[in-house]
Amino acid sequence: MALFIVLAVTELLTLAVIRQYLYERSWLSYYFAITIHVALSLWIWILWFKTVSFRGMPDDPAYEWSVMNLRGMLMTVVVPRILIISGHYTGKWIFRASGTRPSKPSIIAIVLASINFVVLSSGALIGRFNFRTESHVIRIKGLDPGLEGFRIVHISDLHLPCFYHHHERLAEVMQAINELEPDLIVNTGDFINLGWREFDSFDTILSKAKARYGQYAVMGNHDFGTYHPTYTDAERENNVRLMKRFIEASGYKVLNDEFEMLNTGSSSIALIGVTTSGSFPDIVHGDLEKASERIYGEDLKILLAHDPNQWDRDVAGKTDISLTLSGHTHGMQVGIYTKLFKWSPAKYFYPRWNGVHELNGQYLVVNRGLGVLGMPFRIWIPPEITVITLMPG
Repeated sequence: MALFIVLAVTELLTLAVIRQYLYERSWLSYYFAITIHVALSLWIWILWFKTVSFRGMPDDPAYEWSVMNLRGMLMTVVVPRILIISGHYTGKWIFRASGTRPSKPSIIAIVLASINFVVLSSGALIGRFNFRTESHVIRIKGLDPGLEGFRIVHISDLHLPCFYHHHERLAEVMQAINELEPDLIVNTGDFINLGWREFDSFDTILSKAKARYGQYAVMGNHDFGTYHPTYTDAERENNVRLMKRFIEASGYKVLNDEFEMLNTGSSSIALIGVTTSGSFPDIVHGDLEKASERIYGEDLKILLAHDPNQWDRDVAGKTDISLTLSGHTHGMQVGIYTKLFKWSPAKYFYPRWNGVHELNGQYLVVNRGLGVLGMPFRIWIPPEITVITLMPG
């Protein structure tokens, strides 16, 4: 009800502001502004009606898509409207109080509203589909000659509901992965947001990506049904079973606190996978010791761990795992990402939020994710396909 009131009030006040600014100045500008206003409002009200009238399960992908896009429209359209309304009526109040008509409040509000609209619109329409292939050469001391040039493609954090009306975008990513001719494909979790229903038919798309020695995945904290608002403990357990089934249908071998030996002919890799559950700051990491039991005869150990913070806690300086692959952070979907400078507020929660990190010959590579969560934006933090080539150090 509160959202309805906010939408209705901003709707009426925005129309009033447009009329006062443009009606007597330029009829062409006036009717153009009204047309844009009505078109945006219509889309907002459709999304609002879809969300409030929905009677299904919260993890229905259509509902998740509507909720995410409604949030996006509120930030992109309604917030700028509130800025413009505030600036306009602040100016009128100052005029009544002082007798002078100041233009600054209105101008500042219009500038801020325009910046907000342009940045968020580009983040939704362009930024979140600006898939980048990030290539890293990892030089490992004593690497077995049989693993020189071994190529790993790493993806993470698909959050599949964000692709609900964009299946073709995800299919393009899978095609791009195949064109990289990977020896190994790994996915470090968070396939979904709330529950298993969000997987929909995406398994048929994900299964198109193939690697020479197979595809492997771990489950992230969202995959455990952590955030589903109605799940009981029993339903969360059932969600884990169903998620494992869907991920396997997507072509992955799921490593739930276990390992798999990959034989490449003359060499072998112990691929270890640990699960991640819980909600920040109470993230629960899988049992690395259990997952690593009975490993012997390997030439290289690689760990899949959804949360990069686990590397500092359990891996670096404490194990002989040479390479750890993580995701989870998304770079918080906002920041600055250039060749010379990289920053995101994610660094205050995840110090190793992106890229390659090394400590005494052990490496961590953090992927920024492919999807979006919460808001349909990526603002200067592009989604990522990571390509890792192993070379001797």
